[in-house]
Amino acid sequence: MKNIVVFTGAGISAESGIKTFRGSDGLWENYRIEDVATPGAWHKDKALVLEFYNQRRLQCLNAKPNAAHKGLAQLEKKFNVTVITQNIDNLHERAGSSNVVHLHGEITKSRSTLDESLVYTINGAELKIGDTCEKGSQLRPHIVWFGEEVPMIEIACRIVSKADIFVVIGSSLLVYPAAGLIDYAPHAIPKFIIDPEIPPVNHLENLIPIEATAVAGVKILIKHLEKLRD
Repeated sequence: MKNIVVFTGAGISAESGIKTFRGSDGLWENYRIEDVATPGAWHKDKALVLEFYNQRRLQCLNAKPNAAHKGLAQLEKKFNVTVITQNIDNLHERAGSSNVVHLHGEITKSRSTLDESLVYTINGAELKIGDTCEKGSQLRPHIVWFGEEVPMIEIACRIVSKADIFVVIGSSLLVYPAAGLIDYAPHAIPKFIIDPEIPPVNHLENLIPIEATAVAGVKILIKHLEKLRD
């Protein structure tokens, strides 16, 4: 079976009711990003950061996978599918996708501030001051904050370089280093971009733009892939 690599951004979860990264006003859920999503914010006010992510976690837990998430999961019947996502929700997994790489972490998990290898699944929606790892260190959200390294990026680059088909869904391709993944896709393979506003990627060969939302676009994508399966 052919290898499909799908790179997803906030646009695929928007139709599940999860707000996109940030609005035109530069705010994220009415918070300044500098106050809740940076190492400096964590050192300044841990309680505020935890409360922000508690709200986000509750939102994600209450959301349900949409038809785009489910459509990608169904592709596994006919293709080898790897989903690389910028999203911190678990909607791909809940839809049935079995091979998901999270570039920016996972909202449903916490990790030790003393030992980054200690990662835990959060029981429920809240992570609080006083919740500690087995070594006694405060737990933080298992999220890649602005200003931090993206530990999964090299693995993601290798996966993309071996793709037979590459698909981008709901990403503006503006947030680096994740946005640079598309340049690791082999030049000759088909590349699909699904978004209501196709980002400027005119330098790419064999590009098939699908100007639509994720749900509508995945339906169109599946029709295209039927022709490429053999």
